[in-house]
Order: sequence, then structure tokens, then C-alpha cells
Amino acid sequence: MTGVYLIKKKSRVLDFIVTAALFLSAGYVIYRVSVGLHYHWDWGIIPNYLLRWDEEKGGWVTNILLDGFFTTIRLSTWSILFATMIGVVMGILRTRKRLFFRLIGRTYVELIRNIPPLVLVFIFYFFVSDQLMLLFGVEEFIRSRSDMAARWLGFFVASPELFTAFISGVLTVSLFQGAYITEIIRAGIQSIDNEQWEASAALGLTWLQQMRFIILPQAARRVLPPLVNELINTIKYSSIVSIISIQELTFQGMQVMSSTQRTIEVWLTISLMYLLLCFSVSFFARRLEISMAEITL
Repeated sequence: MTGVYLIKKKSRVLDFIVTAALFLSAGYVIYRVSVGLHYHWDWGIIPNYLLRWDEEKGGWVTNILLDGFFTTIRLSTWSILFATMIGVVMGILRTRKRLFFRLIGRTYVELIRNIPPLVLVFIFYFFVSDQLMLLFGVEEFIRSRSDMAARWLGFFVASPELFTAFISGVLTVSLFQGAYITEIIRAGIQSIDNEQWEASAALGLTWLQQMRFIILPQAARRVLPPLVNELINTIKYSSIVSIISIQELTFQGMQVMSSTQRTIEVWLTISLMYLLLCFSVSFFARRLEISMAEITL
């Protein structure tokens, strides 16, 4: 008992030292920015770009930073959904016995992973907007919807005038992150012992039933931690679509920075908003991981 107490005491002392070192480092950075760079902090401008008073509505409404934050949430949500779907399908193809299926999955992974995401953004933006949208008449269809439909579309996806760019951004982020999720799913499936396949086949299960009831549930528990990491990366990578004028958080932050010249305050605010979003995903994923572990026990 004495040894355990000493270990816990040393652990608390170490935690205190590390925490103190972090606070001292942060204080030193702030000091150097304020004194060394002669930077004058002005946090009073930030609330004005989060909320504003609307005379017509007679109340507070979101301003451009919060609008960008909500756009990032929508963009990340759709990108995570499609990236996960692509990753699961391609991950399964990567584990199939037929060479044709493995080639499809391998070609997709190697092609996407070896092309810079910035290049993918422009490829999909110009291809989707100049070819697919015109071919299927999507943009004209979206713009011809009623005001009510436009409001619902703006709430769940994007406003009609930004719909094309938004879809291009979602496709880019989804395909890029889907390649990494593919490898995670492949590794999870291949980590299941062959005895599981043999036993389920002996019970007369089809391949689809094996994947649905035996393999994927076990693989899901194993791939959850790295999968959550890629989902968080998806949120962070969504900032790259600001180059095609999607008014997400990074784009709106640059607009505020250019108009106020408050560089550090704006970027720290944006960083905290991204941190809040990513930490929320990490927290709920951790709760899910604990729940899945309890079910297994």
C-alpha cells in the first residue's frame, strides 16, 4: 500500500509540474507577443463578429464567424458521412479474394493518397461545376426551388448560390479522407482470425451474413480509435475548401482578419472553435468506445 501511495503521489507531483510548465510557456509566448512584437490585444472586436443585433428581426442573430462555424459543421458532417461510406466499401473490396475488386480498392487508395488535396479541390470544383452540374441541370433545379425549400436547403446543406462549391468541397474532402479510412477498415477486417471465417462458414452463413454479423462488428471495435482520428482530421481538412470561396470558418476568419487587422485574436478564436468541434467528436467517440467495451464484457 505504501508503494502504491508513493507512486500516486509522484504522479500528482509530475502532473503539477507539467501543468505549471504549460502555463508558464503560454505566459511567455503571450509576453513575447505583447512586448517583443509590441502587439496590442483587442478582444473586444470578436463578439461583434459572433453575434449581431438585427433591427428587422428585433433580436440577436449569428454573424459571420458563427455562420462559418455552422457551415464547417455541415461540411464536416456530410464529408464524414460520405468518407465513411466510401471507406467501408473500398475497405471491403481491398479484402476480397477476386483480383478485380482488390485492384479497384488499391487503385483508389494509391491515386487519392498521392495527389495533394489542394489539387483535388480545384479538379472537383471545376469538373463538378462546369460539367456535372450543367449536365444534370442541378444548379438550375436548386435555384428554381421555393423560398421554403431554399431555407431548408441552406439549413442542412448550403444556400442555392453556394450549392455547387459546397458539393465540390464535400466530394473533395470525402474522397481524400475516404482513402485513409479504407486502409483502416481493411486492417480491421484482416485482423480478424481466420477461425472466425471458417466457423461462420461452417454454420452455413453467406459471405454477406459473415460480414454483417461476425466480421464487421468485431472489426468496428478494433478500428474505432484510429477511425475517430481520421474523422477529426476530416473536420480539420475541411478548412482547405476555403480556397474555392466556401464560406466556412477559415474563410470567414480571413475575411474578419483582413477587415480588422486583428490577426492573432481572430486565429486564436478560430482555433478554439475548431478545438470545441473536434473535442466534441472525440468525447462522444470515447463514450461510444466505453459502451462497446461494456457490451463485449
